[in-house]
Amino acid sequence: MKKIAFFDTKPYDKESFERQNNGRYEIRYFETRLTAAALPLADGCDAACAFVNAEIDRAVVEGLVKRGIKVLAMRCAGYNNVDFKAAYEAGLTVVRVPAYSPYAVAEHAAALLLSLNRHIHKAAARTRDFNFSLSGLTGFDLHGKTAGIVGTGKIGRIFADICKGFGMRVLAYDAFPNPATGLEYVTLDRLLAESDIVSLHCPLLPETKHLINAEALAKAKHGFTLINTSRGGLVDSEALLSALRNGTVGAAGLDVYEEESEWFYEDRSDVTRQNKTLSLLVSLPNVIVTSHQAFLTHEALANIAETTLKNLDDYFSGAPLANEICYRCLGTGGAKPNCPRRANGRCH
Repeated sequence: MKKIAFFDTKPYDKESFERQNNGRYEIRYFETRLTAAALPLADGCDAACAFVNAEIDRAVVEGLVKRGIKVLAMRCAGYNNVDFKAAYEAGLTVVRVPAYSPYAVAEHAAALLLSLNRHIHKAAARTRDFNFSLSGLTGFDLHGKTAGIVGTGKIGRIFADICKGFGMRVLAYDAFPNPATGLEYVTLDRLLAESDIVSLHCPLLPETKHLINAEALAKAKHGFTLINTSRGGLVDSEALLSALRNGTVGAAGLDVYEEESEWFYEDRSDVTRQNKTLSLLVSLPNVIVTSHQAFLTHEALANIAETTLKNLDDYFSGAPLANEICYRCLGTGGAKPNCPRRANGRCH
């Protein structure tokens, strides 16, 4: 029986994977993230499974291969934390879960928007103290407003449909526009200038790092609401903090943060030395920060487990790897659909 070193385990991970595994793999669950220091835990295993906040740098890649592990199963869609050049050179196959529940993430983006707009977080805190005052809780109608969608993959398109359901006008920006979506594509500058709400749904690539920075914010509609359920590095946190303070950004709903790896997914309430920028962001009344939980639905967890295990089944059986990502696959828009793979449907 093949053995899988499963890193960054949470109770909901173990529950969903045990339900889907049906005894076909021996899964060794570890609470620690996959880092160079954690590599000894993978001794004797045939594969490793990691999550979005793992640090898959050259040292980790080479450490896995040195231990005889030739496949890394990322149980997430994002892969900006993987050194693919090192993986390609070392012969480490990397597979991922490209889509688990786009509805989960899009719906969470909508939840952040609604909570911010109608001040649900403030009202809930007040009424716990039997304070039923309405002062400071005024929102605005979403109907008739303009939503700017940055990134029009599955999640972005579903969020666009949600916005249309509220009667909103939708503008879209994507480095690779898809006319088949029927969306109105515009430049990023125009989208920022005209949108009352801007929601980010694009991958984190060198070209998109700090896509929302001081220069971009200066071009945005004054007082707009920013929603980010994609990747923290898309937003320059210091620039966002300044824009929130001067009113350029009226509100921000963040499920991700660019330095989240040291903070998210764990209880850090007893840590006295906090991340300064994150501490300031969460202290603002017009900001909601959630702990990278947009994916967290029963349906998504089941799909993540099913696809991850299927990726491993395909690898060990020699079948084509539909969800493999490698150094040759990567392009400006993410994974290339026409990667020059060998005839067996694999990059390695």
